[in-house]
Amino acid sequence: MIIRNFYDEKLAQASYLIGCAVTGEAIVVDPLRDIEPYIAMANAQGLRITHVTETHIHADFLSGSRELSAATGATMFLSDEGDDLWKYEFADDPKAVLMKDGHVIQVGNLTLKAIHTPGHTPEHMSFLLTDHPAGETPHSLFTGDFIFIGDVGRPDLLERAANFIGTMEKGARTLFQSLQKVQNLPDSVLIWPAHGAGSACGKSLGGSPVSSLGYERKTNWAFQIHSEDKFVDEVLSGQPEPPVYFKEMKRMNKVGPTVLGSMPRILRAKSVTGTLVDVRPGQMIRDAYYDGSLAIPSGKGLTNWSGWLLKYDGPVTLIAESQSQADQAARDMATIGLDVVINWIEPSDLDLSHFSPISQSTCGDLDGSELVLDVRGINEYRNIHMQSSMHIPLGYLRDRLGELPRNRKIVVHCASGGRSPIAYSILKQAGFEQVAEIGGGMNDISMRCPTSVVTA
Repeated sequence: MIIRNFYDEKLAQASYLIGCAVTGEAIVVDPLRDIEPYIAMANAQGLRITHVTETHIHADFLSGSRELSAATGATMFLSDEGDDLWKYEFADDPKAVLMKDGHVIQVGNLTLKAIHTPGHTPEHMSFLLTDHPAGETPHSLFTGDFIFIGDVGRPDLLERAANFIGTMEKGARTLFQSLQKVQNLPDSVLIWPAHGAGSACGKSLGGSPVSSLGYERKTNWAFQIHSEDKFVDEVLSGQPEPPVYFKEMKRMNKVGPTVLGSMPRILRAKSVTGTLVDVRPGQMIRDAYYDGSLAIPSGKGLTNWSGWLLKYDGPVTLIAESQSQADQAARDMATIGLDVVINWIEPSDLDLSHFSPISQSTCGDLDGSELVLDVRGINEYRNIHMQSSMHIPLGYLRDRLGELPRNRKIVVHCASGGRSPIAYSILKQAGFEQVAEIGGGMNDISMRCPTSVVTA
C-alpha cells in the first residue's frame, strides 16, 4: 500500500493518493484542480490513477475530480447522500458512480468504505481504508471536513456562506450524531483530514498532517463533549468569517467545474484589461503602490483574498515582476475557479508617475486625530486590539466604506502586515486621500505601545 499526501499551503488543503503496489491501481481523494502533482507522483510510484473521489461538495476550492478523470480516464465516485439540494449535477457522466453509505471502492487489494458523515454538509462522506493483505483491521480514515486534527468541520457554512437559512443548528446536531459513527473504530486508525491550520472550514485546526483516532479521542475538544446541546453551542461559537466566494465554490462544484486541460500560462501585455491587480510581494507594493490598483501580494493569502475581492465574471490584468510570478498567481486564482486573468504587465510598462510609496506610521506617531482601522478577523480582534480602534474585517471593508470618515486620516493595520496593503489599496481605490499603514501590525503595536492595547 502506498499513501502520499499533498498539501496546498495557500488553501490549507490536503488531498491524497492511495495506491496498490501489487496491481498498480490508485485513487485520489479530494484533488485540487491542478492535477499535475498527482500524475507525477503516480508515475514516480509506478501507479496509474484509476479512481478519483471527493468527500463532499467543497466550498473553499474548485474540485479537480472532473479534471483528473478527463486526463486519466479514472472513474469518479460521488456521494449520493443528502437532500436534492446537494446532489451532483454531473452525476450522469458515464465515468461517474454514485455512492450511498456503505459503498465499497475496490482499488487493487485495498478497499475504501464510504461512511456517510453529514454535519459539515448533508452529503459528506468519509472513507475507511483497509489494506487486506495486511489484515482486516482498518488502516486509515480519510475524513474530509468531518474530523480535523484537534477540531471538527464547521456546520454553519451552508447558512453563513451559502445563505441556506436555518441549517446551522440542524447541521451541528447532525455532526454530533456523525461522531458517534466512529466510536466502534479502533484507536489505531489514522486520521487524514482535508484541511489544516489556517483553513476557514474550522476554528482551531491543528498543523499536523495526520493523527490517530485514539489521539483525537483524548485531545480533540469535540470528543470531550457528551451532551448534544453543549456540542451545538461550542461548535457554532467562535467560528471565523466565511469568505464570500465559498457560496460560488459550492455552486460550481455542484454543477461541475470546467475542465481546463492544463493550468493557465498568462501572456505578457503592454496595456491593461479590466481590473488591475498587483501581485508583487508586499514590500515591493509598499515601496511603489500603483494608484488605482488592487494590491493582493503574492504569498499565502493570495488565493483567499482573490476570492473575497475579485468578481468571477470580470477580466483581470496582473502587475507582476516575472512570468513565473504571474503564472503562479493565475494558478492560485484558478484553484478557486477564478479563470479571469487575461494577461500580466510589468511595472515598467505602466505610467511611472502613478507609483508612490505607501505612507507609513507607527503607533507612537499617532496624536489622536486619526482613525485607526483594524482589518483583522473578529477572533483576532477579540483577543487583542488597540484602544479606540475601529474594527472592520478586511473581507467586509468594501461593503462598509460608508462607515469611514473622509475628513480624517485613516491608519490601517492587521496582524503583521500581510493584509494591510490590501486594505490600503481598497481605501485608495475608493477615493480616500489620507491613508497610512502600520506595516508591522498588531505585533508592532504590542511591542511599541503596550499601554494602548486591550486584551481579552
